Amino acid sequence: MSTADVKDAVREKYGQAALRVRAAKASCCGTAAADPCNPITAKLYDAAEAEALPQEALLASLGCGNPTALAQLEPGDTVLDLGSGGGIDVLLSARRVAPNGKAYGLDMTDEMLALARDNQRKAGVANVEFLKGEIENIPLPDNSVDVVISNCVINLSGDKDRVLSEAFRVLKPGGRLAVSDVVTRGDVPEAIRRDVLLWVGCIAGALRDSEYLDKLRQAGFEKISIEPTRVYDIEDARAFLAGKGVDVDAIAPQVQGKFMSGFVRAVKPKR
Repeated sequence: MSTADVKDAVREKYGQAALRVRAAKASCCGTAAADPCNPITAKLYDAAEAEALPQEALLASLGCGNPTALAQLEPGDTVLDLGSGGGIDVLLSARRVAPNGKAYGLDMTDEMLALARDNQRKAGVANVEFLKGEIENIPLPDNSVDVVISNCVINLSGDKDRVLSEAFRVLKPGGRLAVSDVVTRGDVPEAIRRDVLLWVGCIAGALRDSEYLDKLRQAGFEKISIEPTRVYDIEDARAFLAGKGVDVDAIAPQVQGKFMSGFVRAVKPKR
């Protein structure tokens, strides 16, 4: 699976997800119509957060965690969300860094950008800007961001070294990386990694936890850690794999306890 093939598949899948959100809203359907990787995406935001946002932002939430709940965001910070989707984490971050801070959302999918801008308008949040671009080539200057967040997106990239290098570049000295992502423990069956649907559905592109740490060090980060936020069991794996042409009974026991959502922290040195 080439990097270009993965990127095209991700773009198509998440573009369709944005369109399903609009269709669900138009039909008064209250289901998470955009969710291609449930149960990872379920129940990530509390009631207060949900009430403060448009329903479309919640329907378009495709992440594996809630980085805004764990990231240290301060008034006046500039925040960048890599792979911002429908904008939920951007809008939540913007409120926390107000009045003088700003939140950027970066996404490569036109449909998601259009949905995010609609959600921004409905939420009435002014200190937000959504940018079109790829997380491997961030369209912001060096040393321009205080915090980089992301929600189950870096694992979808075919060039994670480039993503982490770009995050390091745009961070100010002393800036923080604070991302939720799916990571693995131990060996994962190669059949899962080969399946493009599982790349798009948050699983096959996941790095091993030790490899993630190594890549962060190679990018230049320090004070690196991964905090597990949820470990997936066999029944979670069954939900992921059902309907994807994979022998669920054969594969599910092999992934027991090996996939987890984690909160990844790292700091760009001040020197």
